[in-house]
Amino acid sequence: MRTRDPTPQKKPKASIDWREIERRMEALRAVIEHAWAPTPEAAKRILKARAQALAREPEAAEAAAEHIAVVEFTLAHERYAIESHCVREVYPLDNLTPLPCTPTFVLGIVNVRGEIFSVIDIKKFFDLPEKGLTDLNKVIVLQSGDMAFGILADSIIGARRLPIVDIQPSLPTLTGIRAEYLRGVTPECSVILDAEKLLADEKIVVREQVEGSA
Repeated sequence: MRTRDPTPQKKPKASIDWREIERRMEALRAVIEHAWAPTPEAAKRILKARAQALAREPEAAEAAAEHIAVVEFTLAHERYAIESHCVREVYPLDNLTPLPCTPTFVLGIVNVRGEIFSVIDIKKFFDLPEKGLTDLNKVIVLQSGDMAFGILADSIIGARRLPIVDIQPSLPTLTGIRAEYLRGVTPECSVILDAEKLLADEKIVVREQVEGSA
């Protein structure tokens, strides 16, 4: 009578042919690459589409450079415009607090959601003549870097893009506005001010005390 060996017999492990697996992977990769390879006609279409896309990018950049975006507003029945990339917000003129010992073009300060801004009358800053009554119920807050202040406006006309070719260099009647602050004049006679130059002018910075004052 035979007895069964209680110890199970282990089957020998089959050896892995790594070279064969690598050969199959290379063959599969070649099939995939061949399947996705475009035909000569398709390759021409792809290259043409890429060339057209690359050509459109400089054209789009050039078209953008041929315009400037501005915010137009009225002040004392005259039209002005300011470059919109420097316009932080438009805020109602409420609770204007006058400041003593400041230049005449600084009308005071306003509190806009916890931030204090000085308010500038650009007509007085440029020594332009006062014309007619004004509502002065809007403040256009300008900002560039750490410099920020508000300029007065009676009303906001709106925002738009202006073709640079339509902007005139200046008008003979704008003798009070110095050239460094003037971008030009629109066909509708809106005076375009250079916001960057205004924000960089240290004369507009409000000091706590004017030189020579006690």
